[in-house]
Amino acid sequence: MKLSSAGTIGLCLCLAAALTGCGGAATSNSGNADVVDGGTFTLGMSSDPGNLDPQMGAGSSLFTVTQFAYDPLVSVDGKTGEIRSALATEWNVADTTVSLTLAEGITCADGAELTATDVADNLNFVADPANKSPFLGTFLPPGASAKGDDAKRTVTITLAQPAPFVLNGLGNLPIVCPSGMADRSTLAKATAGTGPYELTEAAPGDHYTYTIRDGYTWGPDGASTDIKGLPDTVVIKVVEQETTAANLLISGGLNAAQIVGPDAQRLEKSGLFAAETPAIVGEQWYNHAQGRVTSDPKVRLALTQALDLAELQKVLTSGRGTGATTLATNEPIACPGDSVSDSLPAHDVEAAKALLDEAGWRAGGDGTRTKDGKPLALTFLYQNDNASGGDAAAELAVQQWKEIGVQATARSQNETTLTGTIFGAGDWDVAWVSLNVSSPDQLVPFLSGPAAPDGTNFSAISDPEYDAAVQAAMATNGVEGCEDWLAAESGLIAKGDIVPFANNIVPTFGKGAKFETPGQLIPTSIRMLAR
Repeated sequence: MKLSSAGTIGLCLCLAAALTGCGGAATSNSGNADVVDGGTFTLGMSSDPGNLDPQMGAGSSLFTVTQFAYDPLVSVDGKTGEIRSALATEWNVADTTVSLTLAEGITCADGAELTATDVADNLNFVADPANKSPFLGTFLPPGASAKGDDAKRTVTITLAQPAPFVLNGLGNLPIVCPSGMADRSTLAKATAGTGPYELTEAAPGDHYTYTIRDGYTWGPDGASTDIKGLPDTVVIKVVEQETTAANLLISGGLNAAQIVGPDAQRLEKSGLFAAETPAIVGEQWYNHAQGRVTSDPKVRLALTQALDLAELQKVLTSGRGTGATTLATNEPIACPGDSVSDSLPAHDVEAAKALLDEAGWRAGGDGTRTKDGKPLALTFLYQNDNASGGDAAAELAVQQWKEIGVQATARSQNETTLTGTIFGAGDWDVAWVSLNVSSPDQLVPFLSGPAAPDGTNFSAISDPEYDAAVQAAMATNGVEGCEDWLAAESGLIAKGDIVPFANNIVPTFGKGAKFETPGQLIPTSIRMLAR
């Protein structure tokens, strides 16, 4: 989930990937090209977003398309981290009270006015645990409630306790218009938002077409659709194979696509424009649920120690990445530092074997470990958005687990299928899912609380020490609590409960257009270029 597709939860899980408020640098040999009005911008995406309800999925593909039709209350400057306007033009946080004043004249695509009460209804929907929105605890603190004053255009949010990065979270929470709130089933294949574009055609599995809205003036930091160079039409095309997407970029069949594998090198040499975003692309999760072999902490630690993580990182990123340093990596990072390097269990095959012995898994004559007559077998899932590097790294992990007597079956899945498995059926033991967020509090519901399908904690992690560290961090204002946040992360990593092992600079290449990618492509930043 990239909560994102940069290997970003996806989910924004890259889940996939992606949950984000970061900024992306750009490189190009077409920086002086003239921009032209109108035209069609075609974006390639590796996975179909599935259900389009913007508040009920955390995958990066859904988060990508959501930006075109929906707006958040505030935006986050990708370079400085400062809070900027969006639907709200004024905001204030005082202890447990958040006050926001909406811009004047905000309208939905169907012509309805967006009121403060409508916004409050959105927040209260997400805040209700019964609705099971993955954004509860991620972008909106648990226990929050909201009330709107339509005459004053103000929304007041009352928090259950202080939340150090509450505005950052609101900068990622899309607001749905009244028609969609009244019948959420309509949001599965249509849009009901205030965003710069409206969905006008949906062909699931193939493409989604969006048409520009006139009179839109409340975009990030006052962006509008009355800007030279914006496309009249946006087509988001599902192209699962990265090499196919790269070929389409070169031929002009796509204007933009995220390419992270070996094909990125030939696109760089061709001189295409590229917007770059740092992301965590290698993050290993275990299924802690009762009945899974990975519910045993000794098994989890053994599986971690069996892996040469430095080698995996090089293979996964085709030699272009680095080791992970924090769990929240989207720039601007709220809590910079290094919670990972000194916490990751060291590569030690013999120690891994000893732990499995202690856990009762005995090696047979052929080296395969069994317990009570059953082999130590794993279902290992990984997302298909890291091209050939992802396949090679998964194969390497399977080989290294085999050396300690573990049978692992690796399965590559697109983001929609993978997120459906880990949040739904739960038939998995190990998964490579990259959650890309900018502040550590946005990860809390994925690392604690109710397990899926009742909550967002898809790994069913239960760690009282992490919970206590989070409580200490939450009680401290903003970055003053970063030391506690990083310590909380380190504790989980040292136990092998979560294994972050690879970061990379993820490029979104462009041809015939330029744009900005602060975590996700920003629709109002697109500029069509003269051919």
